[in-house]
Amino acid sequence: MAKQHTKSRTYDEISKLYPDVMAAQEALGITIRQLGPLDEKTSHLIQLAAAATAKSEGAVHSHTKRAIKAGAAKEEIYHTLLLLISTIGFPQAMAAISWCRDILEE
Repeated sequence: MAKQHTKSRTYDEISKLYPDVMAAQEALGITIRQLGPLDEKTSHLIQLAAAATAKSEGAVHSHTKRAIKAGAAKEEIYHTLLLLISTIGFPQAMAAISWCRDILEE
């Protein structure tokens, strides 16, 4: 399993410059996850899929880390991204898998 991760350098720098904005962003995410019936792992897998769809390598990294922390297995992460092939296309799904592998194979 992947080792423990810290937030990115950019996230850390922006957090120091704009702590109120980043605290509000984190609080919003927590609030939204607590509103509904989905568990934390499922929530992060959904956000991982959204990040892949948005072609956001940083967000794929972040939600891969968060999904692992919430208990997702490597196979669940790969399955989440493979499910996107018919929606976002094979090349983009493979790109997202390569980004999540940056985290899974550290």
